[in-house]
Amino acid sequence: MTFSLGRRDILKAASLSLVAGASGAARASAGSGCAIALGGGAARGLAHIPVLEALDDLGVQPSMIAGTSMGAIIGAMYASGMSGLEIRAFAIDLLSSRLNTLRRLFPGNPGSWTSVFAMGNSAALDPEVLMSAILPDAVPDEFTGLRTPMRIVTADFYREEEFVIEDGPLKKAIGASAALPVLLSPVQWRDRVLIDGGFVNPTPFDILADQPGLVIAVDVTGNGFRVTGPVPGAMDTWIGSSQIALHSLVNERLKRIEPDLLIRPDVGGFASMDFHRIDEILLAAKIAKEDAKRRLGDLLDGAAQGAN
Repeated sequence: MTFSLGRRDILKAASLSLVAGASGAARASAGSGCAIALGGGAARGLAHIPVLEALDDLGVQPSMIAGTSMGAIIGAMYASGMSGLEIRAFAIDLLSSRLNTLRRLFPGNPGSWTSVFAMGNSAALDPEVLMSAILPDAVPDEFTGLRTPMRIVTADFYREEEFVIEDGPLKKAIGASAALPVLLSPVQWRDRVLIDGGFVNPTPFDILADQPGLVIAVDVTGNGFRVTGPVPGAMDTWIGSSQIALHSLVNERLKRIEPDLLIRPDVGGFASMDFHRIDEILLAAKIAKEDAKRRLGDLLDGAAQGAN
């Protein structure tokens, strides 16, 4: 599945306890009740977790999950059968301590330090190796191992278009979707060279238009901006500029097509690399969680009544 987008548009866009819901294995199926799209936004994408907890609280099992960049990472865990609470616990353990993160990345093997870096380009990490290192064991190697079907959005660098992956090696696809230039190296996928899907479709609700039932979109590109702040460094400027462009892309797409339910957690006050502020991000998304439960519950009730 491909969607055309020019290089100019790509360049324009350059700039994760209380058991409150069902477990992944016991999550109730809502049949064709809804499909959900989880957008890219780096650390802001951690706000997806409370929204997924809301689905668990409602006993809703999406029929399809679409994900871009960080949304692909979180979405793959959910599609693997992990509950929102399980994803929360894993993410907190991974990100709340730098030591835990380093141990996950480099588990006792000095050679693994070099394996994470792409061959021939020491300035960029190998996305597939990185995903294999940080993703939990519940995430399978292939799309066929997922409990819920998934579509992962990437950008084809040379064809200058969106490329959606829904079969084949899962972690390679996730790595491609999150391959932000400079930080992560491009991914070779057959005859394609792929980079971060946020450059073409930051919140990919439109690729769920063929799904029955409701379409939910979770946009974490930055609703609720800070008024001011310190002058950012070079890397923060590059990534922050990307987020501004991604937010604009989402708004332009919303003018042409709208999901049945748009959820925008108030995470604009967080920088793209604020992974160490996971507790604050999850707390900031609590309002979005309750809002999602209320609004989605109303929509599902309305759909059920209309079918009777």
